[in-house]
Amino acid sequence: MDHVLVPIDGSGPSRAAFEHALERFPDADVTLLYVVDPMVDYSRRRSFPGYTSDDEFTTEHEKGEAVLESALESAPSDRTVETALEAGQPATTIVSVADDHDVDGIVIGSHGRDRAARYLLGSVAEAGVRRAGVPVTVVRGVEN
Repeated sequence: MDHVLVPIDGSGPSRAAFEHALERFPDADVTLLYVVDPMVDYSRRRSFPGYTSDDEFTTEHEKGEAVLESALESAPSDRTVETALEAGQPATTIVSVADDHDVDGIVIGSHGRDRAARYLLGSVAEAGVRRAGVPVTVVRGVEN
């Protein structure tokens, strides 16, 4: 693979996916993607009156920038690692970015939930596997 997309959210599984991509695809360019989910803004505004959508988006946006910066700091200096910060529904945005950036594969972290939890909570990794037009590697990682 020449170009790999790694969605990252700061969790243990997403960091494990990034490490796996660096090890498994040593010659590939890597794009790290942080997706700002608009539903986070909605649920926090509903739970915490007084938040404005502008305030919350800035907070989530800043969190994404911090996660991407931290991941970049851990990348080997001899690797080409780019970052992208996008807003949208995570699984859909991951697949869209993969298509737009002409990647050869996606490496995504999974929390390793059982079938009942996936059914009730949904799974970005599972949805990505179903929708992606490129190979997807799912890496099970340990939570922080």
